[in-house]
Amino acid sequence: MSQTIDFARIQSLVDNVNRVILGKDRQVKTCVAALLAKGHVLLEDVPGVGKTTLARALSQSIEAKYERIQATSDLLPTDIIGVTIYDHKESRFLFKPGPVFTNMLLVDEINRATPRTQSSLLQAMSERCVTVDQETHSLGPLFFVIATQNPAEQIGTYLLPESQLDRFSVRISMGYPDKNQEREMVRAQMESQPLEKLGSVLNVEDMVSLQNDVSRIRVDDKILDYALSIVDRTRNRDELAAGVSPRGTLSFIRLCQAYAAVEGRDYVEPDDLKALGPAALSHRVIYRGGFRANLDEEYNLIRTILEEVVVP
Repeated sequence: MSQTIDFARIQSLVDNVNRVILGKDRQVKTCVAALLAKGHVLLEDVPGVGKTTLARALSQSIEAKYERIQATSDLLPTDIIGVTIYDHKESRFLFKPGPVFTNMLLVDEINRATPRTQSSLLQAMSERCVTVDQETHSLGPLFFVIATQNPAEQIGTYLLPESQLDRFSVRISMGYPDKNQEREMVRAQMESQPLEKLGSVLNVEDMVSLQNDVSRIRVDDKILDYALSIVDRTRNRDELAAGVSPRGTLSFIRLCQAYAAVEGRDYVEPDDLKALGPAALSHRVIYRGGFRANLDEEYNLIRTILEEVVVP
């Protein structure tokens, strides 16, 4: 099986993004894994730590159509998916596609958009199509959303509903760089922005082919049972009203397959589940009483569960 997967091309994508994003190899690999797993990424952190830069670097690394949406409180669903207008010259209604009709979509500060506008992405993210005026439009074989959001306590933000969060394969944080990494970053950007010189290393056909190959990464029955035990533990905790859904379980397995490929393996091992568990599962649980924990608290809950479940 290893001969059917071009691990070198996957590594070239990781390396290309790392040329711009310094010292964040784990976050870069997680994002690449989500892309290979046909998922989507939510980057949550305070402003200015490189969320948008990571999103742009990943998008520029693939020779594909790219669109960016800046979410604001007055953004409308039609500003994202498009609108049907009447063409007087042709005497008929025509659909004018919105920016969602692309390969790589960056939604910057998604939680500054209203819940109604956020929900306009649900069908696109889960089914890779949109329906307007009872007509369904396909988004093509490659459609990847990478969204950024500020912490909920920031002014002018709206909490993403559970249904929206569940469409993201992972929710990760960038975190502050250490002193040496920040020094290197500042030096690198004093004269120019590295993004301006970043070229692409893959195209749409390459990425679609890799996505199909990754789906054949081997998952042993013991690994699958391990994943199911982790998920089951989220459904039997006093502090949670709801655990990870079956859709979340499937996304978790696919993500682990992709992460194994990023690490150059054609099989999933327990460490893949441990590495991805917090990012892949923490946003898929619902606390009792409508309580919303912050990212660190939710990560810690999943880490606790991972420690409780016996590793095969």
